[in-house]
Amino acid sequence: MARKIVQEKTITNSEAKQILEEIPEEGLGEFQRRTLEYTRKFSKLKPDQAEKLAEDLNEKLQLERADAIQIVNTMPQTVEELRAVLTVKGRFVTTEQLNGILAIMKRYL
Repeated sequence: MARKIVQEKTITNSEAKQILEEIPEEGLGEFQRRTLEYTRKFSKLKPDQAEKLAEDLNEKLQLERADAIQIVNTMPQTVEELRAVLTVKGRFVTTEQLNGILAIMKRYL
């Protein structure tokens, strides 16, 4: 049976974990099972906290949603780790901006 994409939205690992845990284990395919295992290992926040943090980073610091989601998924602890996450796209982020991001993140830990 062909599948149809009904909606596309970038979500955090925590949100993906919550969605997958709502499905009975026997109803998951191999890819979904592996994804669930991954999200169980690496999700660091509750789904509602992860979404709120992504929104805060997006609104307060004008980060693209995809960048905010990547930060929430990895939860870097230092300026250097955060810089590594954000400089993948080749854009420059000041240390002041990085410290602002870390300050917002600390409220959710």
